[in-house]
Amino acid sequence: MAADTFPRLISLACHDLRTPLATIFGFARTLNRMEQQDARTSRFLGMIEEASAQMTELLDELAAVARIQDGRWEPALREADTLELAAVEDPRVAADGRGETIETDVDAVRRALRAFAIAAARFGPVEQVTWRVEGRVLELSPVTPDAAPVVSGETIRDLGSLVGRAVIEALGGSCALEGETFRVRL
Repeated sequence: MAADTFPRLISLACHDLRTPLATIFGFARTLNRMEQQDARTSRFLGMIEEASAQMTELLDELAAVARIQDGRWEPALREADTLELAAVEDPRVAADGRGETIETDVDAVRRALRAFAIAAARFGPVEQVTWRVEGRVLELSPVTPDAAPVVSGETIRDLGSLVGRAVIEALGGSCALEGETFRVRL
């Protein structure tokens, strides 16, 4: 197989995997809504629903990076505040500073920033990381020496961080590690 067909193969696989995944999710949700479920079964069905949603997100990430690599990614641009992009609903991630309104692919950038932050906390390991926002520059810290190669993409251990970097760069931004700070320019 030619190297230039690989991104299209990944896109096709992501597309084809969505149908059986949607079936699994749909049946789990339907069964979970039936009144005859005991608490244990309901909990298991909820776990299947949650895992299906996570798999959908992973397929979306993989498909996005394949389209970026193939030159077929078309970002859905709209306005957003950079501080709001960095704020995520996870107790391990804080955000403060002064945002700026920019036009970007809001969902893709939000997922990228979340992925960097979660990877920094998880691989740090640290209890909390903070995005310091100054306009279009967002600085994540602390990024410990253990987390640094994962967050920056030097080590291939976190899909979200790798896709995040591809998204930021495809949108004309940049990512750089400086000491224990990961700087993203949007």
